[in-house]
Amino acid sequence: MEQRIGASSKPSEGEPLNAEPLKAKPVKAEPVTGAGFDPAYIPGITGPSPTGPPAKDSAAGKPAAEDPVSDDPVTDDPVADDPVAAGTTADAADGEQPSEGPVFEASDRRARIVADHRGIRLRLDEEDCEFGWDEIAAVETESPRFGKRFTVTVHTPDRRWYPIEIEAAARARFTEWESALDAVLDAYFEEA
Repeated sequence: MEQRIGASSKPSEGEPLNAEPLKAKPVKAEPVTGAGFDPAYIPGITGPSPTGPPAKDSAAGKPAAEDPVSDDPVTDDPVADDPVAAGTTADAADGEQPSEGPVFEASDRRARIVADHRGIRLRLDEEDCEFGWDEIAAVETESPRFGKRFTVTVHTPDRRWYPIEIEAAARARFTEWESALDAVLDAYFEEA
């Protein structure tokens, strides 16, 4: 243990003991200004911040909106934009006649998988890929022990794999999806 010489926390014997506690001195705080607090501080980055009262709309007597609202209908439902989820098959969306064989379709808010007579099509967000049945070496499915994400992995002959996870509304959908995908694979997929 090292011993240091210097000031100690104990008062020295000759020093009187101060009985009153230390009081904090009031500090006058200045308002914070600058680009770190307000991006409008630097001219040109953003528009000037409003300083006056909001403008009144003369017709309704309500404050006018800052941003104009577009008249375009906006839907938060991705199903409305998706022809497969809207009730038409993927073949009808592409202009082909739908096949009479089994079709497997599963989708969630981000991902979609379609397996039919043409092959397997995967989509995640804005990226999509299509595999013909001659380009597929194996199809693997995985149902998690816990959770609601169903995984389908497409393996190609050149030893690449393409997994996609679909979130199910309930775990009961896993058996339904497994049986529907098995029906499509039995009908169209020929193992070499």
